[in-house]
This record gives sequence, structure tokens and C-alpha cells, in this order.
Amino acid sequence: MQPSDWAEKFERQLKPVWRSALAGDHAAYEQALQMMSRRLRGFFARRLQAMPSEVEDLVQETLMAIHLKRASYDEQYAVTSWVLAIGKYKLVDFWRRHERTDALHDDIDEAGSDDLITAQASEGTSHDLAALLQRLPDAQRTAIELTKLDGLTVAEAAQRTGASVSAVKVAVHRGMKRLSEFIKSSPGL
Repeated sequence: MQPSDWAEKFERQLKPVWRSALAGDHAAYEQALQMMSRRLRGFFARRLQAMPSEVEDLVQETLMAIHLKRASYDEQYAVTSWVLAIGKYKLVDFWRRHERTDALHDDIDEAGSDDLITAQASEGTSHDLAALLQRLPDAQRTAIELTKLDGLTVAEAAQRTGASVSAVKVAVHRGMKRLSEFIKSSPGL
């Protein structure tokens, strides 16, 4: 099967599911997000071969953006094109953030075993992201939206909110930790 044949087949499978999802079918929404996440993982993995640990974060950021921007989808166009366009913007945002902050990070080879934290990639991509974010305190939700969804640097988010850079970093860290706890404690998500 040629790559273009595969892409057309994928689009034929995804588009009716996405239409049902937009019409309010929660099962279709979950299925569409799972299909999109698999496609996005491949898309990001090919572009981030030197940084495979970043792939899942970008998938999740893109799925959040898809969820928040789902009303902007125009049915005249391919769902896959719309999803990948959002993915491309998230990738550009990632490269911008990475370029600005790369010098601030220690080399992992220099970290001791006590400094390393093991994280598991989230398999569930069907979470209602807006509902999860609404469960957070305002400062944490705003910090995550500005840095993770809108792609601002911590300094830019601090300037926009009037909070200190440290306060934004802490809000993002605590907010992400709480989101993780919400997901782990809610088997139905």
C-alpha cells in the first residue's frame, strides 16, 4: 500500500468518527482521539528521532489543542490535515521553547540515579481536557494553558499574568501533578 493510499484510508475511517464526536457522541470522541493520537505519535516520532522522550508530551499538547479548538474544524477539509496542522504548530512551538531553554538544562548523562524520575506515558487520550483543567485552581489552570497550550515561555506567561517566573513554574508543576492525580484516581476517564 502506497503512503497516499494509507493516508486516504485513514481519513475515510477518521472523518465519520470525528463528525459523530462533534455531534456529541462520547464513544466516537474517545475513538477519534485514540486514532489521532496514534497518527500524531508517528508524525512526531519521525521528526524528533533524537528526542523520543518528547513525543508523548507533544501528542498530549496537540490533543489538548484539538479539544479546545474542535469548533474551528471545517467539514469541507480533511480531518487529518487539520490535526496535522495543529501538530505542526505545536512542533514549531516546541522547537522555539527548546531553543530558548536548551542551555538551561543539565545533560542527562551528568545526572545521578537519584535525580532521575521515571514517568509512564499516558495511554488514555480520551479525557475531557476542558473538564480536567476546570478542576484546577485558577493560577494553575492559567499557567498550564499559557505554557502548555498556547506555547508561551514561562517568562512570557509570568509577564502576561503579573506573577513571578517562579510562581508560574510552581503553578505549572503543581497543576500538571494534580492533573495526573485526577486521571489516575478516575478510572472512567
